[in-house]
Amino acid sequence: MDGLVVTTAELAELYAEQEPTAAPAYQRVKDLVAGQIVGGSWREGQALPSESQFVESLGLSRMTVNRALRELSAEGLLRRVMGVGTFVERRKSSSALVEVHNIADEIQGRGHRHSARVVSLREELPAPEIAAQLGLDGRRCAFRSRVVHLEDGAPVQLEDRFVHPDFAPGYLQQDFTARTPYTFLSQVAPLGRGEHIVEAVLPSAEECEILGVGPGEPCLLIQRRTWSQGAVVSVARLIHPGSRYRLEGTFDAH
Repeated sequence: MDGLVVTTAELAELYAEQEPTAAPAYQRVKDLVAGQIVGGSWREGQALPSESQFVESLGLSRMTVNRALRELSAEGLLRRVMGVGTFVERRKSSSALVEVHNIADEIQGRGHRHSARVVSLREELPAPEIAAQLGLDGRRCAFRSRVVHLEDGAPVQLEDRFVHPDFAPGYLQQDFTARTPYTFLSQVAPLGRGEHIVEAVLPSAEECEILGVGPGEPCLLIQRRTWSQGAVVSVARLIHPGSRYRLEGTFDAH
């Protein structure tokens, strides 16, 4: 959040200045808010008044205001954070569809600030399907890291990664707030091949809390395997809030 706030006085003035229309009240609120965002008057990350302040300053019912803000959030214009407030949503970040990149480089390349928070970093016995992908028998542990990547303070990816211990013996001693797992693995086990599987998923309650999304908000899941020297080095689940992230790619037709 950048500290900018839409005042209740500004909100009431804009609502009063609207042209008379037969549209229902919730639609008029939506039109007002969307117009200010699309027109550039309200900037990314700017805080809006609370739902109660909307009700008081516009003289509308809570049901009307709630519907307008809920629909604007579903349409990707607003972001509502429980217990914190409502903010103008940042434009969706994008990532190349078929390439493997360092997320810190992607974020910085857009002119934004990357930061990270480590949820957990430990040795762990992986599930049988992950162990099989890594080429480990069912009795051997892998290294597991769970790291949240943030763009200008907003969570854009939860990286849940299992790593083959033979390829990265110093993995558990790394500070992944200072450099990403991708950066470290690129140094100790240079990428030879990558695989992506992309799907839409509903996040768990814990993932909702970590990513700052509401229950039932779709997320984009990238399941990624990377190889070095012909062997699988890591298996990762990369979960992105659907309202803040997209994949894009180009191809040549032959």
